[in-house]
Amino acid sequence: MMSRPFSGWVLNTIRPSIVLVGGGRCQYSQCRTPRPRRSWHRSGMPTCRCHPNVSYARPHSHMAEDLHFHLLPEQISYVLRANERSHTVPGTDGRSTVLKFESNILASNSPCEDRRSAATCLQTPGHMFGIFDGHAGATCAQSVSERLLYYIAVSMMSQETLQEIEFAAEHMKPVLPILQWHKHKKDYMYREMASLYVEHLRVYWQELLDLDNESGKSVADAMSYAFQRLDSDISLEAQVPTRNETVRNLTLQVAFSGATACVSHVDGVNVHVANAGDCRAVLGVQDKHGGWSAVPLTADHNACNTSEVQRVRSEHPASEEGAVVTDQRLLGILMPFRAFGDVQFKWSEELQRSILKNHRELEALNVYQYYPANYHTPPYLTAMPEITYHKLRGQDRFLVMASDGLWDTLDNQEVVRLVAEYLREVPERQVSGERRSLGYMQNVLLKRRRRRIGVQDHNVATHLIRHAVGRNEDGEIEQERLAAMLSLPEDLARMYRDDITVTVILFNTNAIEAHYRENEGE
Repeated sequence: MMSRPFSGWVLNTIRPSIVLVGGGRCQYSQCRTPRPRRSWHRSGMPTCRCHPNVSYARPHSHMAEDLHFHLLPEQISYVLRANERSHTVPGTDGRSTVLKFESNILASNSPCEDRRSAATCLQTPGHMFGIFDGHAGATCAQSVSERLLYYIAVSMMSQETLQEIEFAAEHMKPVLPILQWHKHKKDYMYREMASLYVEHLRVYWQELLDLDNESGKSVADAMSYAFQRLDSDISLEAQVPTRNETVRNLTLQVAFSGATACVSHVDGVNVHVANAGDCRAVLGVQDKHGGWSAVPLTADHNACNTSEVQRVRSEHPASEEGAVVTDQRLLGILMPFRAFGDVQFKWSEELQRSILKNHRELEALNVYQYYPANYHTPPYLTAMPEITYHKLRGQDRFLVMASDGLWDTLDNQEVVRLVAEYLREVPERQVSGERRSLGYMQNVLLKRRRRRIGVQDHNVATHLIRHAVGRNEDGEIEQERLAAMLSLPEDLARMYRDDITVTVILFNTNAIEAHYRENEGE
């Protein structure tokens, strides 16, 4: 049971952290919590990490005696494991370089603003994995998680395949399946938007047919083009009138909320990662001596990235140089410098007014019209991704993709170390892909017992989340701390942790090495 002194400590660390400051036409509260990465918030609105349209609701209303933490270890594990997903790549030939992936989500916001996607391409080679971190609501992240992998897959298709798909659609026949999705049972789709999304995807592949690119786009070009095209469609959908009120409301919510995105495409030894925002992909590499290192395949698009700050400033007049990035945020408001949606940072003021003027229920939709100070030369925000290519080597063991809720707490090297230790302690999950003898397994278990190390989780993503939430200053898991962090009320939880989404892709070392044996000239 969590002690009352600790409950009081939680409360006392929150109370002095809220101060009111003037924000023009409304009041904003700036939260100064123990976590350094916070943002501006408008009073009385839903939670958000990097958007001004939100606030922490009445943290002072909780008395210490109201905070009781009774989670038992098995209850903690139940909460942590609720959204686990694991998928082993089928096939008996062992040729796939992706052995399996394991994923999980732990919400802080209610509803959770993170989303994830995983799919196998059916008309082109490769597997795709996506992490999407929403802000100002979950609607944009939800929409992008449903659509982006389709846009990428279609972009890579040959003219012949696109023609076959278009012929089937035109003649009302079954269309070739594009993706095999690997979803969690709790994942859902915007059923109200399905016909609109299919319609606009079809418009996109029709335009690709007009390009007359016989073999389809390269992976890098497909990812870059798909990111920007989907963001353009999100913007246009919010501008087109429709009589369906549900669709109209959702298109507005998608456009006026936002989402960062990180997507990886793995085809044999070829790995492409497209990133827009502050999600991250990190490669776990083991050297010949058994040491581990973290190799980042993405760069965060925020004020901590000097080249990104320079890029943003270079796209606007010199007179705006001091205003484009202030208080470590875009226009002093938005933390990520690249994102889907967030049309408040892309549309002109005139367009925003014309789209919103006839809607009376904007506040109920969590859509707010505001104009940041020094808003002169939009767009200030882009969904254009930064593309990284990596060719897998024998020493590359796994790829960790996660929203910034994980990286806020654990650095790259810590994450790689935790995954490596987990794989060492759970030998059946070794990424070599080879079978282990019963004697080998027994020997590993005896070594583990002598070291008195135990692995509580059967999913490596859960293992990372457990450490991100429950570790103390010494890097050890504290049951008290874990129970406290998982028991915080909704309006307090966001002040101490973000939504966390993790996908770990385990590589088949045998398949990678076989590739190089068969292609010795590479």
